[in-house]
Amino acid sequence: MNNVRPLARRLFPAAFGLAAALVLAGCAPAAPAPESGNGAGTPAAATPVAGGTLVYASGDAEPSCLDPHVGGNYPQALVSSQYLETLYTKDAAGELVPWLAQDSTVSADGLTRTVKVRGDIRFTDGTPLTAEAVKANFEHLLDPATASSTGYLALGKIKSMKALDPTTLELKLSTPDNALLESFSMPWVAIQSPAALKRSQEENCAAPVGTGPFKVESWKKQEAVNLVRNEDYKRPVADADHTGPAYLDAITWRFIPEAATRYAALQAGEVQVIDNAQPDTIAAAAKNDTIKHLDAPRPGASNRIELNSSKAPFNDPAVREAFIHAVNVDAGIDSLFFGTAPRSYSPLSSVEPLGFADKSLFDFDPAKTAKLLDAAGWSERDAEGYRVKDGTRLSLTFPVSTSQSIPAEQSLFEQLQATAKESGIEIKINLLDLSSWYGALAKNDYNLVSAPYTKVGPSVLSILFHSDSTIPAPSGYFANLSQVKDPALDKLLDEAGTISEEGKRKGLYIRAQKLVLEGHYLLPLYDQQNHFLYSSKLNNVGSTTAVASPTFFDTWLAK
Repeated sequence: MNNVRPLARRLFPAAFGLAAALVLAGCAPAAPAPESGNGAGTPAAATPVAGGTLVYASGDAEPSCLDPHVGGNYPQALVSSQYLETLYTKDAAGELVPWLAQDSTVSADGLTRTVKVRGDIRFTDGTPLTAEAVKANFEHLLDPATASSTGYLALGKIKSMKALDPTTLELKLSTPDNALLESFSMPWVAIQSPAALKRSQEENCAAPVGTGPFKVESWKKQEAVNLVRNEDYKRPVADADHTGPAYLDAITWRFIPEAATRYAALQAGEVQVIDNAQPDTIAAAAKNDTIKHLDAPRPGASNRIELNSSKAPFNDPAVREAFIHAVNVDAGIDSLFFGTAPRSYSPLSSVEPLGFADKSLFDFDPAKTAKLLDAAGWSERDAEGYRVKDGTRLSLTFPVSTSQSIPAEQSLFEQLQATAKESGIEIKINLLDLSSWYGALAKNDYNLVSAPYTKVGPSVLSILFHSDSTIPAPSGYFANLSQVKDPALDKLLDEAGTISEEGKRKGLYIRAQKLVLEGHYLLPLYDQQNHFLYSSKLNNVGSTTAVASPTFFDTWLAK
């Protein structure tokens, strides 16, 4: 085991067969996730060693902008968690606690949120953290010219802002928002230097300026982002065991799309951490004394296939239900994921305490599929065995982003394609780069889609399933990809987002999830996967943000 100091941060029980799941918040160091596999490796020194460069290899698509306010995808969260920090984090019990903020209060009617920020923090360009600085960040996120999606949607209820004094920001809301502090804990709402935000978007995308333990030195596109230690770093929440800057001198953040190449580089010692580890690779690494495994499933939504209810054939609920019973998800997961991804039956991640699951809705039952399709008028078959109705084949378009779905997941989709064919349903899988994939969604050129969306807390349900979310954000992206438009569901989600009594909030979110599941708008698969493999020469690996992206303030390299 690595030499790690116990800190007051959240450690979840095991979520996967090969590792325990760690989901922590903010950019604060945290207790480590138990590693899987060998449990051995290089013995950790008693005292952390300063110096050295950590080389991280990412399999995600390289961000087009290092500012997570712009767009707001997971690759941005991964890298920006090293140089940007958030207003809030979570404690060991999973409760939201201040980080760059000191505290926050809300009015009795829920329409005024007052945030106190710390007065002793500076950005790496020397600009002080103030209420005006936070205001400038929120304005940047809400400005359509920024083209934000994740951050824009998270702050959508903020109507106006006013700095009452250097450390006090008053927010006026259009409706009460009990998820606002959860939003403040996400990297896509992280706080940047207001002076840097005044630069052109191109300049800020190349080198955002934050308060974190590292800062952006350079970015050679299609190769690596080079981060260097912030020598003046001041941890917002004091830690007597680590009061200075990060131990590492630097981090080289490389982009290596091919999974086999990433793993080979880790084995050769060319890199020390890789993400998007393949299930078979995780199993192989368990037998390797020099490689360890960190498993940190993301909060918010589960990984799922969404069924586009806005057009044929899925505008018919019976066809949606028939499809769900036609695909053998369990067999595919069992054969392809080596125990690393237990099946989900919920719209929410297993780390979300308000998640609701109903396994009975997702059994593989070709006989039920046949009965439903016959009754819906899809009783004839063409020469290739596919069902037809009024001369039209029962065919589904499924665009898949190759940078967001790992090869094992793409193989799972192919297995679902094969079992659906047995019931007479054609699935056309289109493997696309990220830009083309976004284009297909914008043109409504899909019947099925697997789209990761990470947000802290159950309020992600509103982003994914409220009818308002069929309207695109300034970036052009809309999150309600199943295109649900159900007034009863909207009412539940609206009330759940404003109510303060936790028991009633839970009940409302459970009822909302039941409507989504029983409406057959989605096919849950498993938690959004976050598997990291790393060298046993690395110590103090395990701190992650609210969205389960790793941070390396406490990490050090054994000599």
